[in-house]
Amino acid sequence: MSRSAQRAGGRRRFALAILGAFALLAPPALAQPAASPATSPAAAAASPTEPEGYRLEAYRAPVPATLSGARVLDAAAAAELWRKGGVAFVDVLPRPPKPAGLPAGTVWRDQPHSTIPGAVWLPNVGFGALNAETEGYFRAGLSAVTRGDVNAPLVIFCQRDCWMSWNAAKRALAYGYTNVSWFPTGVDGWGEAGLPLEAVEPRP
Repeated sequence: MSRSAQRAGGRRRFALAILGAFALLAPPALAQPAASPATSPAAAAASPTEPEGYRLEAYRAPVPATLSGARVLDAAAAAELWRKGGVAFVDVLPRPPKPAGLPAGTVWRDQPHSTIPGAVWLPNVGFGALNAETEGYFRAGLSAVTRGDVNAPLVIFCQRDCWMSWNAAKRALAYGYTNVSWFPTGVDGWGEAGLPLEAVEPRP
């Protein structure tokens, strides 16, 4: 098999993974009870332990109460940083690609997404394994929002019980970022706290 065919096959497999994950993360799954702050003793007792590597499947499931090397935020702490300013908020909710082979004339509409005002949306970077294109996109996105400063503060989030944000925050740490915060309840916890949300499009 040629190298170009292998790359195309890898892209197709990654696209299928995105579609499968998005089905689990879609709005009908969002109606869940409010969670306790991620750092509370009750949350820690009910949460799974941190895996050694990245989560590779079942991305919509209870997450650990901790992420080694990162600060864990509840909605109040995230809002405090947001109001203070100077902190890059990065939303990593996945977005399904346009399916290949649609009949001619089919209109494809991406599902709208709302996030924390001012946040940058970097979809599909929270999978346990990334292809080279997506990893490059994530690295470039982080470099852009931090202006190339690995010590700049980052807040990475998705939705409640979303391993995408845990993986992405862990990956940012592996890239050498030193001031990473993980907001495990994400847009769900933000909205439940009565904080504003705004429509967003992915960073190109």
